Amino acid sequence: MPFCQGVAATILSESQYNRAVRDARTPDDLAGWHPATALGHPGEFPFTRGIQPTMYRGRLWTMRQYAGFATAAESNARYRYLLAQGVSGLSVAFDLPTQMGYDSDHPLAAGEVGRVGVAIDSIDDMATLFDAIPLDRVSTSMTINATAIILLSLYVGVARRQGVALRALSGTIQNDILKEYVARGTYIFPPRQSLRIVTDIFAFCERELPNWNTISISGYHIREAGSTAIQEVAFTFAHAIAYVQSAIDAGLDVNQFGQRLSFFFNAHNDFLEEIAKYRAARRLWARLMRDRFHATNPRAQQLRFHTQTAGSTLTAQQPDNNIVRVALQALAAVLGGTQSLHCNGRDEALALPTEESARIALRTQQIIAAETGVANTVDPVAGSYTIETLTNQIEEGAAAILDRIDRAGGTLTAIETGLIQREIQESAYRAQVAIDAEETIVVGVNAFAEPAHGASIATLRIDPDVERQQIERVRAVRASRSADACRAALTAVTAAARGGSNLVPSVVDAVEARATVGEIADALRAVFGEYRETATV
Repeated sequence: MPFCQGVAATILSESQYNRAVRDARTPDDLAGWHPATALGHPGEFPFTRGIQPTMYRGRLWTMRQYAGFATAAESNARYRYLLAQGVSGLSVAFDLPTQMGYDSDHPLAAGEVGRVGVAIDSIDDMATLFDAIPLDRVSTSMTINATAIILLSLYVGVARRQGVALRALSGTIQNDILKEYVARGTYIFPPRQSLRIVTDIFAFCERELPNWNTISISGYHIREAGSTAIQEVAFTFAHAIAYVQSAIDAGLDVNQFGQRLSFFFNAHNDFLEEIAKYRAARRLWARLMRDRFHATNPRAQQLRFHTQTAGSTLTAQQPDNNIVRVALQALAAVLGGTQSLHCNGRDEALALPTEESARIALRTQQIIAAETGVANTVDPVAGSYTIETLTNQIEEGAAAILDRIDRAGGTLTAIETGLIQREIQESAYRAQVAIDAEETIVVGVNAFAEPAHGASIATLRIDPDVERQQIERVRAVRASRSADACRAALTAVTAAARGGSNLVPSVVDAVEARATVGEIADALRAVFGEYRETATV
């Protein structure tokens, strides 16, 4: 049965929704709508207008550039370049072997080392990645999930090497494993065991890294996999509800760990819909935290989020068009009140971004901040008939889907039965059919196309020798470390996994004993096993 069947009165069909967006709006569309309860003031519940009273007038959003490729040394050079160009926060991309818990010399890593992100095998690599970058003065976001506990531990180990107090570290680790089962696929352990790891990270950071955001609950990848805007909000919050409940069940205080939750959303093409999506998400999350989880601390009720422009909308054809797409998507995120932002490079439909493309992407943010004037007013779109109507519709639609998930047995059941996966797949199919039928126009692809002449811009090439070099490095680590100390540390990881103690301290000890990412992941695999996806039909 289609996921939204039975709630048609609440959730508009795609054709109804698109028609509603196009129609002229009047005050009648907001009958019964009260600004005092629907909007409030910026910085006050339900935070529709933003989480800070002055928003960007007090502090601009953090300008991040997602980067990482080849070796730690090459990525370090890119980070230092970006910091010199005005980036205010780093965002690390890891290669697939690192994401999946395999060392660079593992047979399954062949051909993937350093390709879609930086290869990290040990604390030696992590120290190189952040060489000459003061971790107490730079905010770092790490897009890592199944091996998040290992990469966070590596970051802690490097901070200690730099002499930086852990309380001084700021940043975010994605650590959102549930979306991997429905949208992305870089999982290792079964969902319930993975949730244990997530809550262990929550508890460790509450004690040791109070300024660290322990999770970035991602709608981005759900949208990239083909969901609609309403589904992006709903499925993201379904995962968030599971994390919050798991943390409460583990004895954590929602008013404490709730302050360190963060979210990660997509900035897609429909400009007005995207602005409304962020506002609706803020309001819905505030109500969920207050009414469902009884959070009373306003900081725990606030939805803080990072935004990345939509990679799935970029085209290999006429790649310079992507600069325009990204600028409009970024502007929607700013008007929607994002706390940090990454702009994709114009060439990312072809390869990882070149240095020039990364600079253009950063300048896009800087132009929005410095030249457009949109940051001078808090929530300048408030009161628009169209924006407020869309905000209401998205919130109502997402809430209806969440209710349906609850009635189906909760988020984990919905994942294990493939319920959420099927809905995303169906939406992706409908979107592609609309493009193929030219009902949805993609400039340069199904309209205003030009004869194909190949890529018109230079793209980044990864040296094929990177893999050999990285294999030599990880083998040198194994040869030069204390075998006894490493073995003892890995045994402690396995023991912690079998028992009920927090896993993070044992993993930190293991990385400091120079155990590799793959070895630590294997120690956890030995206890937790590996997840095998159930086919969805």
